[in-house]
Amino acid sequence: MPITKADLKKVALSFPGAIESTSYGSPAFKIEKKFFTRLRSEDDSLVWIVDSIDERDSLLEMDPKTYFITDHYKNYPSVLVRISAIDKTMLRRILERRWQAVAPKKLLKAVEEAAAISAPKTKNAKKRK
Repeated sequence: MPITKADLKKVALSFPGAIESTSYGSPAFKIEKKFFTRLRSEDDSLVWIVDSIDERDSLLEMDPKTYFITDHYKNYPSVLVRISAIDKTMLRRILERRWQAVAPKKLLKAVEEAAAISAPKTKNAKKRK
């Protein structure tokens, strides 16, 4: 099922450090002041910054029904993602990857430590007497 603007907001704000903001007059999300993503209302797409222009070009070639760019993005490692073409699982994956890239090291470390504390013990762990 395609995502809605409400889904985007809910998922984006579920990431540690995420705040709602604006960018170019559109709803946007940041991670502690760093650009995370934004919704382009003119074409119902999500701005996703990727690792390189080569990666962006691969996405464009691989799935042009989901990914596209406008002239504004041609010199940037960014791709536009049609929100009608993705589901919540894909949205979470895209944003997780972006979150890993922009979250401050302090925040990444805190999240990793919290995950380690809450991770279930393995069966093979020695039991205390």
